[in-house]
Formats: sequence, structure tokens, C-alpha cells
Amino acid sequence: MALGLIGAGALAVPVLTASSAYALAGAFGWKEGLSRNPARAPKFYFTIAVGTLIGMEINFVGLSPVSALFWSAVINGVLAPFVLVALMLIANNPKVMGAEVNGVGLNVLGWATTAVMALSAVCLFVFWGH
Repeated sequence: MALGLIGAGALAVPVLTASSAYALAGAFGWKEGLSRNPARAPKFYFTIAVGTLIGMEINFVGLSPVSALFWSAVINGVLAPFVLVALMLIANNPKVMGAEVNGVGLNVLGWATTAVMALSAVCLFVFWGH
């Protein structure tokens, strides 16, 4: 079991750091890609290196990995309604989406999902510790 968990972690770190590097490169317009030479995409590879080092340091600073996963899930749950609002506003903006803006059905589903996520985040704080 322990070897399986260690193996899964060893596989997850490169995937997570590379996906973060791709996301940042896309957001900031950096040259990116594992097929590129590090000299041609230095910010991309720097992001991978920093992410890997942060992942390694978690073991040495005494932070519980389970606690880190718990708190990252809480943060994601609290931030999700804000991300969904932004997504819905973008999906309904003809300047961004052109003729492909959301229809009525997708709007109802999207805003309902946003409301449920917002209510869940509020309930988290209201009922925490009860």
C-alpha cells in the first residue's frame, strides 16, 4: 500500500507542476511546451521547478498532506461560486462569445449551479463546528 501511494505521488508531482506551468504560460502568453528547450521557454520550466520544490518542501516543514488537501478543498469550494459567476458572465457576453452565447437552458443550469455552490459555501461557514 505504501509503495503504491509513493508511486502515485511520484507520478502526480510532474503532472501537477506541468499542468500549472501550462496554465500560467497560457494566461501570461509565455512560450511553453515540454518539447521546447528550457532555454527557449525559461518561465515555463522555472514554474515546473518551483512547483516541484514547493511540493518537496511540504514534507520538510511539517505540514500534513491530508490537512493540506482538506484546506485546498475548502478554499476551492469557497472560491467556486466566484469562478462560476465569472464563467457565466463570459458565456453570456456576445463580445467574447459571438453568436455562441448561452441559451436559456444553459443559463438556467449555470446560474442554478452557481446558486447551489454559493449556498454550500455559506452553509460551510454557518454550520462549521456544529
